[in-house]
Order: sequence, then C-alpha cells, then structure tokens
Amino acid sequence: MPHENDAEPFPWHLGVYDAHCHPTDTMSSIESIPSMKTRVLTIMATRAEDQSLVSSVAATHSVKSADPAKWAREECIVPYRQIFLSLPNPTPFSAFLAQTRNYLAQHPLALIGEIGLDRSFRIPEAWNLAHASKRNGSLTPGGREGRRLTPFRCQPKHQKAIFKKQLELAAEYGRGVSVHGVQAHGMVYDALKELWAGHERPVLSKRERKKRGRDDPNVEAELDASNGGRNNGPKPYPPRVCLHSYSGSPANFKQYLNPAIPVELFASFSTAINLGDAVGDETPKAFEEMIKIVPDRMLLVESDLHCAGEEMDRRLEDMVRRICRIKGWGLEEGVKILGRNWRRFVFGTEP
Repeated sequence: MPHENDAEPFPWHLGVYDAHCHPTDTMSSIESIPSMKTRVLTIMATRAEDQSLVSSVAATHSVKSADPAKWAREECIVPYRQIFLSLPNPTPFSAFLAQTRNYLAQHPLALIGEIGLDRSFRIPEAWNLAHASKRNGSLTPGGREGRRLTPFRCQPKHQKAIFKKQLELAAEYGRGVSVHGVQAHGMVYDALKELWAGHERPVLSKRERKKRGRDDPNVEAELDASNGGRNNGPKPYPPRVCLHSYSGSPANFKQYLNPAIPVELFASFSTAINLGDAVGDETPKAFEEMIKIVPDRMLLVESDLHCAGEEMDRRLEDMVRRICRIKGWGLEEGVKILGRNWRRFVFGTEP
C-alpha cells in the first residue's frame, strides 16, 4: 500500500550517512563519491589488500573534524581500519596489529571494522591460472570472485579469540567498531560481554530515576562514581559498537537493551542484506518487527554495497523511507534522527 512519504521529496540536504559500505572493492567508483547525494560514506576494509586503499582514499576525502559545519565538500568519507579473518599470506597477528596501530595514528577519526564472527565461513580455493585469466581487473584483489569454497573452516574458538583482540585494540584507541555476525549472534554478544564484565552500569529503579529526574545531568555522573569510577579512565571494551546489517531475531536483540551495558550500541540495516528479495513497497513483517524493537537512538542505515554512486544513494533512500514508515516518522524527522545517531556512533558526541 502506498505511503504518504512515498511522494515527499527526499531531504538529502539534511545529511544522509552510509554507516557501512565497501567502495574500495571497486576503485573506479571512488571518483563518484564527492558528487553523491549521500553526505558521508563510512568505508569498510575486509582484508589486507584494502588497508592501503582505504588509507589512500582517506588522505583525500576523509572528514577532518567532528563538526559537519567545518567539512569541505571533498570531505565525504570516514575510514575503517580492518583486521578481519583471513590474510593473503601467513603473517604474525602481532605484526598486523602494529600495522593497524599505525593507520589509526595516521587517521584520528578512523574506526575499526569490519570485524566479527561467521560460523558459515569457509576458505575459498587457491587462485590458479584458470581463475586468474577470468578475474575482473576492476575489482580489488583478495575477493572470492567465483572461486569455489573448500571444506576448510576457521574454528569459532579461534575466530572469537581474534575478535576479542580486535575489540581490545578499539578500546585502547577509544574508537567505534563495526561488527559482522553471521550465524553467531550469541557468540558476538558473549565476546562483548566478557570484555565489559565487571564494568556494568548501576541501574536505578524506575521509581528512583523518576524521583531524581531522568534528564538530570548529575545522575549519570553519580552512577559512575557509585560504580567505583569504573566508567572513567581506560576500559577493556570499545566505547561504541554497531551491529552491521543485523540479522538476528528481535528476541536475540533484546539482550542488547539491558541498561547495565556500558557500551553505546547501534544497529544498522541495509536493503542488500536485511530485505533479501523484497521488492517495491513490500517490507517483510519480520523486518518491521525488528525495526520496532530497536530504540530510535540506536538505529543506523547502510548500503553494504561494493560500488559507490547512484545505486548506493538509491538504496539508502529506500531504507530510510522504509524505516520512517515503520517508526511513524516524517522524512525530515527521520533523516535528522539517523544523522544524529551516525555522528554519535562515529565521533562519540553530537556536535
């Protein structure tokens, strides 16, 4: 059924932000980013080959300030530093962490991602001459590109150990993280919980919070103090985490709504992953239920596409319109809410 916001012009001028995408997979599309309607892309790396490419794009196009009013037009990306599961050649993980530290130092606003856990992951077969002759030269090396999957897997225990090291690096630098979870939502939650254990926030009863005033700025400071100051100083967990293209159930997501969790959590959604075969105005009921469960302050949108340009803009507009319908927001209201959420996730504060 058509919705009233379908005919309403889309308010691109308010600032729309892609929370997770991969345009460095198709480097020829990078030159189109400054002319896109989307204001800023948060560009993910997923393998070693991406690291230098993301850094090179960031040198020209990365935002230099947390204040959008200070951005030049060519400032249109936020880079993520990747430490994912596979490497082209055996490399000590300590060396890879050291390399990533260098990138984080070079780009003070860079985040970490995407990182995560994937129970379905299987290692592709090695490149051979037949594969090499057919590969698409416009794509960044390192992808699967039609290679068959071998039976070999990366064991969940090993994945989790690496994942926690990555989260600890984000904690060390105070950076946000974009997290990938496939058939491993419980394990992702457990890994995060193991890092924040002992640092949970004290929770006031509804009666006490109402009595003291929910918006009293002194309440949070007092809660931190009553927790022995554990919310001050270095922490063993990252300050902000985005569950990218979250595909778990609403029941699974509810565990992230515990007010004792000290991490600021977000969930981003894409048409590419979350809507599957949905077309036109069709929005799956399961997706509607998911969006209704996620608090307004935690919502983000993403494209998760591997090529920048008009299709990325179109997908983001489609997702924003769908979320606004589900939430009952006007388009301008929704774009403003999503923009504030993105800035909080990326910069840790609202300018």
